[in-house]
Amino acid sequence: MGVFMEIGYVVVAAVLAVALVGSAFGKLTRSRQVVDSLTGVGVPLKLFPALAACEIAGAAGLVVGIWWPPLGIAGAIGVVLYFVLAVGQHLRKKDFKGMPPAGTLLVLAVVALVLRLVSL
Repeated sequence: MGVFMEIGYVVVAAVLAVALVGSAFGKLTRSRQVVDSLTGVGVPLKLFPALAACEIAGAAGLVVGIWWPPLGIAGAIGVVLYFVLAVGQHLRKKDFKGMPPAGTLLVLAVVALVLRLVSL
């Protein structure tokens, strides 16, 4: 069973890491869709680089966590917290249209965390 959980973690961590890097890229390049979505819920442009850095750090932690589980756990916890706050901000601003991407990434982050924990 542990091997299947490990494989599951690798797959989910890889998919989530790619999504995080893509999201960070959108923030750093100020993609119109990303700018409209985030500024629409009250996120100032000056926070975009810090948010992108958090996403890149989370992606790195998930990937390195494939070989060093404590970092994978830490990375997954960070990503879960990041997206809990993101979903919360969308809810606070009643932006139900912008919630599915953040909600999906939150679910993936929780799955990555659970898989990393049970595969130890």
